[in-house]
Amino acid sequence: MADRIRIRRSKQRDIILEELMRFESHPSADELYLRVRKRLPRISLGTVYRNLEILAREGMIRRLVLGGPQMRYDGGHGEHHHVRCVRCGRVDDAPAPAPAAADRIIARRTGYRIIERRVQYLGVCPSCRKKERVS
Repeated sequence: MADRIRIRRSKQRDIILEELMRFESHPSADELYLRVRKRLPRISLGTVYRNLEILAREGMIRRLVLGGPQMRYDGGHGEHHHVRCVRCGRVDDAPAPAPAAADRIIARRTGYRIIERRVQYLGVCPSCRKKERVS
């Protein structure tokens, strides 16, 4: 991983990464921008987007394409899956074991070299479930 990271450090990029790591969920760029602006009032949304793309390209964070209206970002390390609420769009880590054996079988049968796996679970989050019980 160390040989992959060739980006220059910057105060803005460091703060964006720090704030992303503080989220317990997987924020959109807009949500992250609102938090970063508290520390860097003059930062633009475009700067946040550009830095997120650089961090994702360098493998420091993950860009999540989960079928919701906005792309989300994951600062968590280690392999894990995600669960997305079909009502509100909330995304959380899903503590599921990684199926490495399936990767080997798929690679052997298709000839592909598997470089990433994306598993997404869909459901209704605890907050939305609570709202359903109240109504």
